[in-house]
Amino acid sequence: MRQRRADEYAEFAAARAGHLYRSACLLTAGDTHLAEDLVQETLGRLYVRWGRVSRVGNPAAYAQTVLTRTFLAHQRRRSSRERATDVFPDLPGAADGDAPLRLTLMAALARLPAKDRAVIVLRYWEDRSVEQTADVLNVSSAAVRTRCFRALGRLRELLGEDLAEYSRP
Repeated sequence: MRQRRADEYAEFAAARAGHLYRSACLLTAGDTHLAEDLVQETLGRLYVRWGRVSRVGNPAAYAQTVLTRTFLAHQRRRSSRERATDVFPDLPGAADGDAPLRLTLMAALARLPAKDRAVIVLRYWEDRSVEQTADVLNVSSAAVRTRCFRALGRLRELLGEDLAEYSRP
């Protein structure tokens, strides 16, 4: 019985790790090392509770919720604000033509508060509804709509109205 659960978990973790990592990279605004740590901690928490998690309707959504809450908890710690460098590493798989746009977007995301960043990632990267996002963040739907409105306004402010200079011809 334990071996079967361990095998199920290993299969789930292998299938979802890449997606969790990409989401974590967006949440951390390109800090790949922190993203790896967040994914590792998320998978560890899932492993401990896998007996219950595997019975829920959507373990992938549960994993995403754990990742987001782990990120927010990390942001609340004082030591999480320490940075060794402000230079973004090369992201694996980034197309050369999209590099300026990607770096600009990641820099803008990094300037948002953690909860605003989480709302943007969940709503627009994960394509979740307002209600689903509210459930993950443990806030009201109105709070999600307000954060979304303010975060998008801040991104427009940071990026300017015209991103045409970064797009490919």
